[in-house]
Amino acid sequence: MDWENWNRWTLRELPRLNSVILVGDASVEVLTDELRRVVLQHLPAPDALSATDARRLLVILGLAGASVARHRQEADLSLKERPNRSFAGLATGPDGMPFLEYFAALAAASRTGHPPRDCYASLVRWNGPETRVQDFGETVAVLPGSFGDPTFRTYTQDAGERAFFELLKKSEALELAANELLEPLAAGSIGILSPDASRRAVGAARLLAALIRLNQDFANRPSAHGGLSAVHFMDVFRQFAVHWRTGDLPPSGAQDPEFLRRDLLLGIDLPAYPDQVRRIFPALLDCERAALERCLGRVPLPTVLLDALGLSVSDIANAPPARLLGMARAHPQLAAWGLLLGANAKFGAVHLMLTEKYLFKPQRARDQAGRGDRALVSNRRGTTGMDEPLLVRLTRARRSHPLRAVLGLPARELAGLCGLKSIDFAGTTLPEVQLA
Repeated sequence: MDWENWNRWTLRELPRLNSVILVGDASVEVLTDELRRVVLQHLPAPDALSATDARRLLVILGLAGASVARHRQEADLSLKERPNRSFAGLATGPDGMPFLEYFAALAAASRTGHPPRDCYASLVRWNGPETRVQDFGETVAVLPGSFGDPTFRTYTQDAGERAFFELLKKSEALELAANELLEPLAAGSIGILSPDASRRAVGAARLLAALIRLNQDFANRPSAHGGLSAVHFMDVFRQFAVHWRTGDLPPSGAQDPEFLRRDLLLGIDLPAYPDQVRRIFPALLDCERAALERCLGRVPLPTVLLDALGLSVSDIANAPPARLLGMARAHPQLAAWGLLLGANAKFGAVHLMLTEKYLFKPQRARDQAGRGDRALVSNRRGTTGMDEPLLVRLTRARRSHPLRAVLGLPARELAGLCGLKSIDFAGTTLPEVQLA
């Protein structure tokens, strides 16, 4: 196996070929010829690979397969109805196994439950370098990578693409750190009324504060300084999220399992949410599906807290300010968990802002100008099928949490009950996300 050559080709030549094809200076056959010559004809049998090597190769072939499928379907839109034909003529290894068959066998060899096409795990998590979350100098979460180099493999080597991949992986790492603080409470190994439970709730809120800042900084970075432009996101990046087989699920940030797990741990006021989560199960790994299934079978933590305190949602929502303050002083857990739920709601709003900025608002402007939609991958909805009204409902559902009235208490009082100097986290050490 020539890993160094394959990785170098994916880092340099694949983005270059994609770029020249996109501007009309080459045909997709130039890409397929190079892919065959450099990679496909040298591939070993999938069952000869270790699970680690299979995961690494899934990243390379996922990017290459999406590139070929995108260019062929864009050149012949009828292939959208039979996307598997986008891979015609792509034989692998000495035995000539068809590309899609080889990729499915490779996914099985990874021993992760990876789907038979590229997915969020291979496109984002395994693609980039190891990412660590440090809080007060202590490593609290690690997302490993599959390569030794400190970069992300991209479709075109656009700086905004690299920044977006980095945002997704750093966001997942912060979410993982927060979720792991909450998991023992959801599992029942730490009592919800214990001092440790409140410390964990505040710690998770601090991690979400770092997540909010990370995403806000990304949105504020100009494309001229390495940021992502809406035009590139809509017309280049998203257009690689084509189907490989009819009805499959292309990779998407909406498949970030830690985002979904946090919603389930904290609860979300949307009865259809479990169905939405299970709908994307085919795009997840076995361990991710198992973790989400456990959460789907549990009572959300805020409900556990209120039950343990002998309080109801209406007790909190209808209490006059003075009475609510007395309840919070008697049960400081309310302040800690209110802070966490408020941070989760705020990140939901930031996430909606990002989708509006990079997708829905620019597409509305195009529609109003009579420019219409992309023929290949629609920009009127996410690749998992979520449209703007659904994302707005999700944002409102996160904001409609049972402790929202607690956040109306005086800021200084709320911060003191949480053991913080202020509720905007001034004077505290926020976790730093570093690429190893």
